[in-house]
Amino acid sequence: MKPELEKVHAVFLTETEEQLVSLEQDLLALEASPGPETLRAVFRTVHTLKGGAAVMGLTDAVELAHTLEDLLTRLEAGVLVLHSGLGTLLLQAVDALRELVGLRPVAEPDLRLPAKDVHSLLASTVEAARPITPRPGSGGTERHGLEAHAECADAPPTRERTLRVGLDRLDRMLDLTGEISIARGRLTSMLAQAHRYSPQQLLEAHREADRLYLDLQELVMKVRMVPIGRTFQSFTRTVRDLCLATCKQVRLEVSGEDVEVDTTVAELIRDPLTHLVRNAMDHGLETPEVRQARGKDPTGMLALRAFHEAGTIVIQVSEDGAGLDRERILARGRERGMVGPEDEPTDADVFGLIFEPGFSTAERITELSGRGVGMDVVKRNVELLRGTISVDTAPGKGTTFSLRLPLTLSIIEGFSVGVGEETYVIPLENVVECVELPHAERRPGRTGFVNLRGEPLPYLRLREHFTLGGEQPSRESIVVIGHGPGRAGIAVDTLLGQGQTVIKPLGKPCQGLPGLAGSTLLGDGRVALILDVPALLQQALRAAPPAAAA
Repeated sequence: MKPELEKVHAVFLTETEEQLVSLEQDLLALEASPGPETLRAVFRTVHTLKGGAAVMGLTDAVELAHTLEDLLTRLEAGVLVLHSGLGTLLLQAVDALRELVGLRPVAEPDLRLPAKDVHSLLASTVEAARPITPRPGSGGTERHGLEAHAECADAPPTRERTLRVGLDRLDRMLDLTGEISIARGRLTSMLAQAHRYSPQQLLEAHREADRLYLDLQELVMKVRMVPIGRTFQSFTRTVRDLCLATCKQVRLEVSGEDVEVDTTVAELIRDPLTHLVRNAMDHGLETPEVRQARGKDPTGMLALRAFHEAGTIVIQVSEDGAGLDRERILARGRERGMVGPEDEPTDADVFGLIFEPGFSTAERITELSGRGVGMDVVKRNVELLRGTISVDTAPGKGTTFSLRLPLTLSIIEGFSVGVGEETYVIPLENVVECVELPHAERRPGRTGFVNLRGEPLPYLRLREHFTLGGEQPSRESIVVIGHGPGRAGIAVDTLLGQGQTVIKPLGKPCQGLPGLAGSTLLGDGRVALILDVPALLQQALRAAPPAAAA
């Protein structure tokens, strides 16, 4: 595809994604409360989608949209009545359009059909309905109400794009760029004639340029922020589909839709949230019969909440189901050797077992769950976002999963360390303390233990982990790192100090290397690698020789 066509195609996909999200939400609203205005909005969106697909030469999408229009006109005329089965077909048509234009479907896999099958079902439904008879005297030339509305009605207000930037913010960015240029020129001029200025005057000029830079940085971070409600929207469809698949009645409650997060966080948190919602629907919430027998409302409650707390964003997935079965989880943990036969773990330790790879208490495997694959991936994905996940549960009352995530992934406070000629950056939020590795406790090898105030602390030596080679330093330091309840050490040659770090993606040679989360440029132009603390912590805890603990 030519570069100019690639740009057009990218714009088409962005606009089509927005229109399909709007169409799905309107169809769900139409199913919940049928009304002519909502039906017109649905028809208008389908009509717009058909036009866009025609411009791009997507014939299959045009034909499906046209058939969908025919079905909608029969709904408007009363020839067809909207019921649950027809509602499902209409939503499947949205996913079929996604498939035909090259976007990712959002339907549950067991409710997803190939686009050609959906088109056939739509066509047969239209064919089975009575044809719409033109009004007397119209000569068959009068357009149907919905068609006329689609042609004549004012276009609906454009939905805010994912990264749409307000003109006021662009103006302020332009102003700041100009001010930084002036401040930089002033500082350069002063330095060229440094003998005429006092150190205090030079320092003040530098501080002014630095302040303007920080203002611009803060504004750029704000531009990247989007409401989390855009991510929450898709779960209305997910819950509806899962209600059909599990024969359960569930009410979805959403709060905090206006809470803003970095656009990357909003995109990458969707899959973990999807798994938690599926897990809640399959494992947590009971069937209407069971809920009634327990004195509960037959309709279960599933809640998605977002709020700010201590400089982070917290996203919670809650349900009022049966709660986690502590004894059953503990018994399965003992069966798998995760818990010793005489050990008496805390509640946090027991419930933490559900995040272990392959762990499951399900007695049967379904399309939704039971294979022990999922919760460990959820935890890992959250950790990749530099976040944490915790669980709170009460028997018979339900379970809440809380995800704590940073507001932005682009800039972090980092602590730099040196190993040989290489520099590595550790996120400062994961640094607990730094201590010198006593010479008497130094052992060759990748891992070991150090006595930290009477307690053995496992550590990982970066030089060996990344096979850097070179001469062993005369002194080594241990950076104690923490993530959640875990603690371990990283052995390094030198401690270089802390500072703000702009995160950049890893280059191809480093992609996939365990223990690396990104890269950054240092002040002298060299590249430093940012460490993946959760991965290194896990390796230190698992790889350290048990005998060393004695």
